[in-house]
Amino acid sequence: MAAVSLRSCRRGLSQILRNGGVAASPTARLQGDRRHKSSVQFASRPELPKLAYRRVKGKSPGVVYLPGYGSHMNGQKAEALEEFCRSLGHSCLRFDYTGHGASEGVLAEGTIGTWKKDVLFVLDELTEGPQILVGSSMGGWLMLLAAIARPEKTAALVGISTAADHFVTAYNSLPLETRKEFEAKGEWTLPSKHSEEGFYKFSLDFLHEAENHCVLQSPIPITCPVRLLHGLKDEDVPWHISMQVAERVLSPDVDIILRRNGQHRMSEKDDIKLMVYTIDDLIDKLTTSV
Repeated sequence: MAAVSLRSCRRGLSQILRNGGVAASPTARLQGDRRHKSSVQFASRPELPKLAYRRVKGKSPGVVYLPGYGSHMNGQKAEALEEFCRSLGHSCLRFDYTGHGASEGVLAEGTIGTWKKDVLFVLDELTEGPQILVGSSMGGWLMLLAAIARPEKTAALVGISTAADHFVTAYNSLPLETRKEFEAKGEWTLPSKHSEEGFYKFSLDFLHEAENHCVLQSPIPITCPVRLLHGLKDEDVPWHISMQVAERVLSPDVDIILRRNGQHRMSEKDDIKLMVYTIDDLIDKLTTSV
């Protein structure tokens, strides 16, 4: 497990998940979560779908949460992050990509490029100063793309079950005959227990577009601190992808934390606690080194 700063221990972060993942200080519990939860807002963009987001203003570095494919900003990890940032007085932003959650757009029409633009927009327009990007699954891939495109806005990265290049890699690893069948249909069906239908459908155009955003074929020009959390029991995104990311980023400050019983979503209490401790340690490192 990652090292925990003394400051973290003094804050009593073990309380964060006491009531299903979001409980914070005793004051917050007495006054009720509703009063403390950020409200949904919508960011308008010329000729592009509006993006739904929740924001808590505060100190720098801020924290930006990037959810996974088909997910949204109201999951346990995102809410725990907001509550944690609020308790420290640091800013926090969580949002839904185009076609996800409360944002406008159609999921099936989105691409990795579409969602990368979403991330860059919120970084440019909705945050101030350097941010710690926390990316879950596909959000971990987008986190890397954003850090490459906006190094001045990226203070550190925390990847959770990072799915860098995953759609492309998973498809290319299929037997040739299977790929030919999908190519004849014009779409790829990927089994997933996280989908209500039991699978996700991707067009071949989606896959071809995704190839333009692959990052694991060469050194990754990211020099900020990087923390990669992954479960050894992840049945969706193999943990060795995090190892590949760690090998390719140019940063000298990279840690990988593997959880023996961790699954893809890393949403158990201890998983989220580890995420929070890791971010707290990064905030400590970034603010004391200035």
